[in-house]
Amino acid sequence: MTTPAATPILTLSDIVAGYGKMTILNGTSFSVPRGSITTVIGPNGAGKSTVFKTIFGLLNAREGRVTFDGRDVTNRPPRDLLEAGICYIPQGRNIFPELSVRHNIELGTVAAGRGITDLPARIDAALDRFPILRQKADQQASTLSGGQQKQLEIVRGLLLDPKLILIDEPSIGLSPMMVAETFQILLEQRDKGVSVLMIEQNARSALAMSDYGLVLELGQTRMFDTAPAILADPRVGQLFLGGGFASDASEAA
Repeated sequence: MTTPAATPILTLSDIVAGYGKMTILNGTSFSVPRGSITTVIGPNGAGKSTVFKTIFGLLNAREGRVTFDGRDVTNRPPRDLLEAGICYIPQGRNIFPELSVRHNIELGTVAAGRGITDLPARIDAALDRFPILRQKADQQASTLSGGQQKQLEIVRGLLLDPKLILIDEPSIGLSPMMVAETFQILLEQRDKGVSVLMIEQNARSALAMSDYGLVLELGQTRMFDTAPAILADPRVGQLFLGGGFASDASEAA
């Protein structure tokens, strides 16, 4: 397991971003330790998904800097970030329902703008890990269950051998069994050296399988610590009960 002193694979420094005149991220700063699973939690409107969109170039940062694997990638287009080794799996279902499962997987490499010479071998290896997808490889993706569609998105991302996976709310709409299986896949990737940054509504379950936790509130990083420390902090419970963090003055009182 990565220690807090490990070299970060991703660093956000004083990021300011938003939509139109609305500012969502107000100087957001944090680092993601290399080879870890880091879960981002916070109330609705905290800026969690906005952080991912800004990292992946879907939303321009007005101020600040994003550094990935030692390179400044601030406001680079998504294709460049895919090639650099960042995979983004957004919230919801993002597949081509009328195409076959296999064609959906192949299209993931097209989006990256680069060919993969051993694509058939990579697809076969990926389908070995997901036998239900192998069984349905030639069927329309619309025939898959919600959990199977999420697995399809993960397979499509893993085909590019990412260094960092950004995954937003992987448990939405999934059965407990499928959630456990999805988390196990992420743990396997972590054990292979892939870094994972995850947003998850089921905070306790996500933190229980994570190395680190990050709490966002009002577009700012309020806490960053090991996952067990985040779970044990009473302020986290207060946050999810609808209150904000105690002010420095009240904490000192």
